[in-house]
Amino acid sequence: MLRESEGSLLISTTKILEKALISRFVEESLLSLFSEGKLHGTVHTCIGQELVGSVISEFLLADDTIFSNHRCHGHFLSRHGDIEGLIGELMGRETGVSGGLGGSQHLYKDGFYSNGIQGGIVPVAAGLALGHKLRQHQNISVVFIGDGTLGEGVVYETFNIASKWELPLLIVLEDNKYSQSTSQEETLAGTIEGRAASFGIETIKANTWEPKELHTVAGNVIKNIRADSRPRLLHVETFRLKAHSKGDDTRPRSIVEPFEQRDPLNQFLANMSEAEAAWVDGLRQTVRDAIAKAERDPRASMSFEAGAPPLPSWTEASMPERSRVVSELNKVLDGMMSESDKVLIFGEDVLSPYGGAFKVTKGLSEKFPERVRNTPISEAAIVGIGVGLGLTEFRPIVEIMFGDFIGLAFDQIVNHAAKFQQMYNQQVSCNVIVRTPMGAGRGYGPTHSQSLDRHFFGVPGLRVLAMNHLTAPEQLYRPLGAQQCGPTLVIENKLLYGSYLMASPPEGYRLYHSDESFPTAWLRPDANEIDVTLLGYGGTSELLVKACELLFEEHDLIAQVISVMQVYPFSVSSIAERVAEAPCLLIVEEGQQFSGFGAEVISQLAENGQLADVSVGRLAPPPYCIPSSGPLEQEYLPDANSVVQAVLRMRAS
Repeated sequence: MLRESEGSLLISTTKILEKALISRFVEESLLSLFSEGKLHGTVHTCIGQELVGSVISEFLLADDTIFSNHRCHGHFLSRHGDIEGLIGELMGRETGVSGGLGGSQHLYKDGFYSNGIQGGIVPVAAGLALGHKLRQHQNISVVFIGDGTLGEGVVYETFNIASKWELPLLIVLEDNKYSQSTSQEETLAGTIEGRAASFGIETIKANTWEPKELHTVAGNVIKNIRADSRPRLLHVETFRLKAHSKGDDTRPRSIVEPFEQRDPLNQFLANMSEAEAAWVDGLRQTVRDAIAKAERDPRASMSFEAGAPPLPSWTEASMPERSRVVSELNKVLDGMMSESDKVLIFGEDVLSPYGGAFKVTKGLSEKFPERVRNTPISEAAIVGIGVGLGLTEFRPIVEIMFGDFIGLAFDQIVNHAAKFQQMYNQQVSCNVIVRTPMGAGRGYGPTHSQSLDRHFFGVPGLRVLAMNHLTAPEQLYRPLGAQQCGPTLVIENKLLYGSYLMASPPEGYRLYHSDESFPTAWLRPDANEIDVTLLGYGGTSELLVKACELLFEEHDLIAQVISVMQVYPFSVSSIAERVAEAPCLLIVEEGQQFSGFGAEVISQLAENGQLADVSVGRLAPPPYCIPSSGPLEQEYLPDANSVVQAVLRMRAS
């Protein structure tokens, strides 16, 4: 079956040829199914590029990991050969590899992951590579990207870290000269090799028109990565023979036709012997059988009913003796790292003696020198690496120095970490913790004082927690380390770091915690009648307690305080009984009022018919950027006095 063609071996082995042909026949069938209306969404085929995946997969071990992109079918089939699982997935069947939920771009099976976001997959693959290195195995991580992906900044952030940390990462760049319809000549400055070389990453070139040479080059590259645990870029020149997606090809035929004639698979199919033709017919029949099976399989289904959470019970709280929040936070991180060598911390300036901008990690790097790492100023890459590690048995904790910078990691949190578990049909859990200080009050001004947590509310699959001084940091972090926590964003108010946990409640009050995994704090007066409920989260807990005392001392009004730890997902049913105990509800936030947590609380109460006997109000800063001027900042932010005045206005209306 293997024949010489113009002096060189056409395909290195029958196995490689079979994988490449299967990929082609499957994708040709997918295009037909799409034209018949049997597929939903889109199809990005790799027709013309199949030899890349079929060759690379020859050298991979069982525990190597692969991250692919929107053009992932050939990589998947070459790695796993699961024709039925792929076709079932694209046809929306429950037998699909992602249960019919992920579709064409979102495949998962046994260490193979794909996602359609360009560039964002590179740091995730690097995180998986770091996991291999930490386990001291000889496994590698492979990430497939296209030449168009070189426009994404996170790629270079990852190149830098992968090189500096010497990660066993193979970046396979499939250079097909086009980004959708845009020619590489319009978008690429300099050279591909030069970009990798600037980070000390070796680039090795090959192409799909010389499969034997590609086979030799790929084998050597992978062998070398296993030997020295350093990243490499394998630059494979190739050409996409079909449209970017379905039928949106604007390239002139005069450009495409020469590559069709040059394509090794087309050459093989045009010159088959009788025996080879029979073998090829068998491969095509296998694909047809898989399609027929998928058409008989049950359609994908999922339950969209979340169900109401059980009502919490409340227990009187016992808080630590007078202790600063930052000390307790450092202590719990120390404890988590002592108890499990899978807990890792990395971020900007987290090593001692500096210990982080707010000293949360002080001393930890001296005690756990291999598990606390300083990183470059590369928020997207370090969160992405944490996301990749979180797909393994490790428990990464990533510190973002200021919450204002978290927008740089938005893609990693929203389009990667939060998506994996659901779009891969619950087959994986991404257990990454991203912790960051937010809030104003320290004079840092417009770009270092914001409360941006609301931008992460409503992201399915993501948990958002906020630290307060009415619950100990241990009550927040311990559950995260003890379970499959999933991706979690932890908001730590800057002013709280230097504050003390409330060791004992004010006179006439008792502190209760709910029995939820992430407890809500309830400061309850001993009085029979309550005039107002003060509700907030995070750093507002301190000013709410102060306002509670002022309301009683100066206005003879009895207030109760509720401080929520889990702000998303959030169900108002957990506090509805408490809210109903007072005729007024004031919700206080440090971030902007519009579309904030308070709006969600009021909306849920209204939907549940629980506002008939309760008047509501909100207090938040005005819609301006936060001033650096000390007096202006104090005027801008809610404080205990402004809470009191808001309560008095509500009662007067």
